[in-house]
Amino acid sequence: MKQFILDSGLSVTQALETLAQSGNKPFSASLHPGIDGVLGIRIPALRALAREIARSGRVEEYLANPGDGYMEHRTLHGLVLGQVKVTDIDRYLSDVHAFVKRINSWSVCDTFTFAGGKRFVAANRQRLFDFVMGFLDSSEEYKVRFAVVMLMSYFLDSESVPQILGLFEQVVHEGYYVRMAVAWAVSVACVRNPDYTMTWLAQNHLDSWTHNKALSKIRESFRVSESVKQTTRTLKR
Repeated sequence: MKQFILDSGLSVTQALETLAQSGNKPFSASLHPGIDGVLGIRIPALRALAREIARSGRVEEYLANPGDGYMEHRTLHGLVLGQVKVTDIDRYLSDVHAFVKRINSWSVCDTFTFAGGKRFVAANRQRLFDFVMGFLDSSEEYKVRFAVVMLMSYFLDSESVPQILGLFEQVVHEGYYVRMAVAWAVSVACVRNPDYTMTWLAQNHLDSWTHNKALSKIRESFRVSESVKQTTRTLKR
């Protein structure tokens, strides 16, 4: 299938290769061990390209063939989906589902945002919650990470901390990037509702590695009090 051509006349692949000339491939590759085709393009440059595609009036053409070969093809795919105007939520979630199946690294996962941000999520909260939950018990590492990161980013407020932590406790995937995401999300829960989170940490059913990593993430946070950080030292397994 023919690649999407930008108004500049470049294909998406050519545009990525051009942006890579001012990127930092060695550093980016070091952050993505085992991932092929890392160009090292800086995220602001990818976001600018995503905006150009989203505003082209030819988004459906792009989504029909977002390209492959480089990790940044996948990152760009997610960034474009975060820039489009949603007029049909069924179609949009179908497009997001297609993107999730292509996630092959933590950064491709974590740079995705829902179009319209928190306002869009608030207007479609149950629908999007159910959509995200559909990936939580997947056998595929990055689908589970996507679910955890989306729950953390869009559904983890002070009131929902008990519910969301309960969901994290049920995650059984052994993948490193799943467990890191859960630990990260637990540290955010501690920011949102420290009293409940600390009580939960004293009696949760996470595996010991994830539990201890969550404690470490809490201590690294600039948004957690020193007294809470000190308490985490008594909870290490």
